[in-house]
Amino acid sequence: MGVDLDELKRLRRARDRMDREFRQPLDVPQLARTALMSPAHFSRRFKEAYAETSYSYLMTRRIERAKALLRQGNLSVTDVCFMVGCTSLGSFSAKFAQIVGQTPSGYRESDHDGLRAVPPCEARILTRPRKTPRSRSSSFEEAPQPATL
Repeated sequence: MGVDLDELKRLRRARDRMDREFRQPLDVPQLARTALMSPAHFSRRFKEAYAETSYSYLMTRRIERAKALLRQGNLSVTDVCFMVGCTSLGSFSAKFAQIVGQTPSGYRESDHDGLRAVPPCEARILTRPRKTPRSRSSSFEEAPQPATL
């Protein structure tokens, strides 16, 4: 059947809410109201549009944030669990291990030096099209490249 453009916009509103408010206790009825749909219709359409349930999407966002907090190394797993909006340490740890492949405490103790430094981007950045005086066709001019560290 497929999700139409209007529904997709409303589903995106709910997904954006999950991205912003992942710490809050969000449930399907709340998210469905955000998307102006019934809870059952929202659940079906969200899964059809994004190939995962809204719960799975929300938990993935929470786990991503938890990974960032755990890399800091100064917070307990329990603190991180509650900071990202989870209410059960057992469920949080099980879902974390399922998504990441290791327990939250194991992840916190891992070496994350490779994730701290982001290498400079080698891609060329293009600016708006520029008309050349010799022809009417446009070409892209290269923007100045940032200095590498």
